[in-house]
Amino acid sequence: MKICLISFDFWHYDEHIVEKLSDKGIQACHINIGAFTHKNTGERLKNTFSKIFLGKNPKYHKRQSFILESLEKIGKQDQILVINPEAIDESIHKKIREYADRNIAYLYDSMARNPATHLLHYFDTIFSFDDNDVKNFGFEKITNYNYLDHIPAEKQHPKLDLFYITSYDQKRLSALNLLINRVCAMKIKFEVYMVGKKGWKNKLNQIVDQKNIEILKFGRKKIPHHALPDYYKNTKVILDLMRADQTGLSFRIFEAMALEKKIITDNPTIKTYDFYNPRNILVLDKNFRNIKKDFFHTPYEKLPKEVYDKYTLDHWVNTVFKLNS
Repeated sequence: MKICLISFDFWHYDEHIVEKLSDKGIQACHINIGAFTHKNTGERLKNTFSKIFLGKNPKYHKRQSFILESLEKIGKQDQILVINPEAIDESIHKKIREYADRNIAYLYDSMARNPATHLLHYFDTIFSFDDNDVKNFGFEKITNYNYLDHIPAEKQHPKLDLFYITSYDQKRLSALNLLINRVCAMKIKFEVYMVGKKGWKNKLNQIVDQKNIEILKFGRKKIPHHALPDYYKNTKVILDLMRADQTGLSFRIFEAMALEKKIITDNPTIKTYDFYNPRNILVLDKNFRNIKKDFFHTPYEKLPKEVYDKYTLDHWVNTVFKLNS
């Protein structure tokens, strides 16, 4: 069987899908739009000039051509999975459709954030992690997946009570500021790593109290994907804050599952899942007043194996590509 994945894999989550398919003996390839780069400094400067002065982005169009060139090399596929198809021109989707016996989409951004209504007819099956989109558009529900190896809590020795990594987002930073104010009085060992451009750092003063900015570690470059588990292993609890217009569960939930970490989240939909356990997962109330110090010091309660297995990448791949049917 030949399966192709097309995505803009900025955070390197999607590459795990291809690895898992290959482990199953499937001829799998990945057209990673995000991996396309300028050939040299001259091209990069031309692209910058065009964006600023002409309002055009040559790199965007070259990425679209990159998809077609890659498909021409690999030929017809039994299945093609496109993750977040709104990043690709409709003209390119028409061509992708010609290369796929079964064309699949997975949306792990909500339709409210990234509308894709004009593209839906190109796909045989559309999966979404967002409950509202599943209800409103009739998509098939699937969550993100647990791609990490399981590491029991007793084999870890965390030094932090709470850890959060985030990019610049006004809604989440406002929530984070409120949360810091709540937990500081508890003497909770709390660390935040914020990824973003230097210019964003100046905006923090408008959102985050000055005294709270001190606990933010600011990095221009994102933490390498392979290094994330080490950060998470060093904490008892992982913080998860929602983006606006999104109800689906982030990858943090499943990374926490693999590493047996507790979760504090402002996403109330997590209560509807079979892995929800109030001893492991604290759902914040409106003013975040339900945070108690005891939550950080009681042990993680292990999940039943049959529940844990439902959220593994192996199960995800079998479901999306119908490998067990």
